[in-house]
Amino acid sequence: MSLKNVKVLTISQSIQPFMDGPEEMAKVARHLPQGILDLGNEIRVFMPKFGCINERRHQLHEVIRLSGMNLIINDTDHALLIKVASVPSARMQVYFIDNEEYFKRKADTHDAEGNFFPDNDERALFFGRGVLETVRKLGWVPDIIHCHGWMTAFVPLYVRHHFADDPHFENTKLVFSVHDQKAEPLDKDLAKKLAMEGFDKELLKGLNKPTTDDLVKFAMGLSDAVVRSTAKLSKGMETALKAYEKPVMPFVAEGGDAVKAHADFYHSVLEEALV
Repeated sequence: MSLKNVKVLTISQSIQPFMDGPEEMAKVARHLPQGILDLGNEIRVFMPKFGCINERRHQLHEVIRLSGMNLIINDTDHALLIKVASVPSARMQVYFIDNEEYFKRKADTHDAEGNFFPDNDERALFFGRGVLETVRKLGWVPDIIHCHGWMTAFVPLYVRHHFADDPHFENTKLVFSVHDQKAEPLDKDLAKKLAMEGFDKELLKGLNKPTTDDLVKFAMGLSDAVVRSTAKLSKGMETALKAYEKPVMPFVAEGGDAVKAHADFYHSVLEEALV
């Protein structure tokens, strides 16, 4: 059974040609949505507007009608800017989530010395929430949300709990791709910041001394299905995958087969929902 007329929202930490790293993720997030679109489906694609992305070269421009919302993160108001660019040689647009404070610096998640930014947890919160608010503003209802990278890991939390009573995401299925990313420590007050947003403390138990790996495991637990986007995962990740007993798509190397495998997997996740 082929996948057709399905709305797929791809949210990725990195997408080529705008960013090259992590390479595997940037490649998949570039070619998979395109392949899904070519099969006769609708797509929307989002990534963070890191300051190291060359706006002039990639011809990014602000989408005024979508910008202008304010999101409260850690008790502070932050203005949400939405930009968009086309992928050369493809019928594909990418939306970018931008904000002066979180995404102005000329780097992605690490500074020039290789240090992990201490506010990366808040940047991820702003990014995840920003994508979902923008999709609501677009009036576009996704059947599937596919997340790539630890920076997208708050999306399942927001969909399942913050927007739990919102009909917009009521029937949306969440798919999380586990990529091979180095575990980095996150702000120890993360659970507190989430509790301020009204999330149940019980729900946040796994985030007391959080690393990016803990965040990915947390997101997997709230998702409907998981994709292995790398041949080899860490021991801890393997254990978490088994423990959750979710549908898992095995690793498929980049190429035409990967698109078909994902399309079949999306189809089975949607079918499962109908049973």
